[in-house]
Amino acid sequence: MRSVRARAALGAALVVTVALVAAGLVVLQVLRDNLTDRAGLEAEVVAREVAGQVALDVPYEDLDLSDEDVHPVQVTDEEEHVLFVSEGLEAISGTATSDVAPGSSGSEPAGSPDDDADRGGHGGDGGDGGDGGDGDDTDRGEVSSDEPDFSNGSATVEGDTADFRFAAVEAVTRAGLPVIVHAGAPLAAEQEAVGSVRTTMLTGLPFLLFVVAGVTWLVTRRALRPVEGIRRELAAITASEDLGRRVPEPDSRDEIAWLARTTNETLTVLEASVDRQRRFVADASHELRSPIASLRIQLEVGDAHPELLDVPGAVADTVRLQALAADLLLLARLDAGERAGRTAVDLGALVREAVSKRAADRIGPEVSVADTGALDVMGSRGQLARVVGNLLDNAQRHAECSVAVSVRADRGDVLVEVTDDGAGVPEAEQDRIFERFVRLDDARSRDDGGAGLGLAIARDVASRHGGTLTVGEGPGGGARFTLRLPGAAAAG
Repeated sequence: MRSVRARAALGAALVVTVALVAAGLVVLQVLRDNLTDRAGLEAEVVAREVAGQVALDVPYEDLDLSDEDVHPVQVTDEEEHVLFVSEGLEAISGTATSDVAPGSSGSEPAGSPDDDADRGGHGGDGGDGGDGGDGDDTDRGEVSSDEPDFSNGSATVEGDTADFRFAAVEAVTRAGLPVIVHAGAPLAAEQEAVGSVRTTMLTGLPFLLFVVAGVTWLVTRRALRPVEGIRRELAAITASEDLGRRVPEPDSRDEIAWLARTTNETLTVLEASVDRQRRFVADASHELRSPIASLRIQLEVGDAHPELLDVPGAVADTVRLQALAADLLLLARLDAGERAGRTAVDLGALVREAVSKRAADRIGPEVSVADTGALDVMGSRGQLARVVGNLLDNAQRHAECSVAVSVRADRGDVLVEVTDDGAGVPEAEQDRIFERFVRLDDARSRDDGGAGLGLAIARDVASRHGGTLTVGEGPGGGARFTLRLPGAAAAG
């Protein structure tokens, strides 16, 4: 079952089934308990009425029993000898004994009419003998006020067997005989009511489950309709490869609307990334074409006319081609998410080393470095050396006479400032020069070197090291590039 709608409908039906079954069982139990308690109360009333008559020594045959067919009565003594049963009672269970015949135990039970003369029993005058103790016995008849004992059982009255709720009430006759009166109340009403409720629940449950499942199916279908629209549009975008299309955004403010909005934002980022990648490939192809074409021409001319071969030019084109390939490879690694190293690098020493090498090779205008101490940052030494080299290349390329470099600590960060005395960078172009393959028309050309990747690489590397690279105006009107990186302590 792969459909979300089907799973939701089935889940709702199962939850409702469990809830209804649990609630139904509770309702049935409460109903059964209430009706059983009601029957018990009815049985207790009958038992106390009979016990009151027995306590007053009313002869058993003269007991006033109403509805003997409905309320069976059994009277026993403490030894469970049957003293009396209501008329028509043929069998009984759930009381102290299942006997229904008085004196059925085989011996004459206490309290029989023959004992009345000795005990001052039912209706006796107590005789003339004795010490007057019989006069006290006439005041001993009483019914226990304790809570009666209840039990469930069955009884057969005139051939009809039914279930009853029995109440057992203790009493003492005036003759001092303890007796127990068992009276029953029918449980037919309880059984009928419980059965009716159970039947109603079982009959209505399938219909209710059908309604719940249907409503859940329809509600889920309506709720997922925008998702289906998003899916179709994404499938169309995938088929057409047109990243300019967007999925429909519903007017609701729910999770589906957030999903559509996030999907469109993802498509926007993806479109920009693909466009940037396409421009990067086009620009890279264009940049590679020139040195490759120049090198090919020189080699072809040298092959045809060896005396005309421009070896220095071929070497320069090869070096330029090699540098461009290295820049493209580094950008590819950065775009792939290559992480910076986590080793301590002395940025001051790195700058002095780069400046010393340029002075030894006599490359470009003179570069001066302010005295610095040990200023460590965390990162990749090779990538940070590339950043410093690119900044120095850019400054020497546009400087008139000199380039000044300073390295200093600033509030837990390490700042590297490279300042030249050239024409500077117009404010409108200060952000654009960090884009790939961007060269300002009046200051940069292929002949002056660079393909417009140096500053882009420098900013990407600075960003991946948790730092920034910005450009501003120097004291003499030239450009000042500021590289800010977290110090080793802060980075750690």
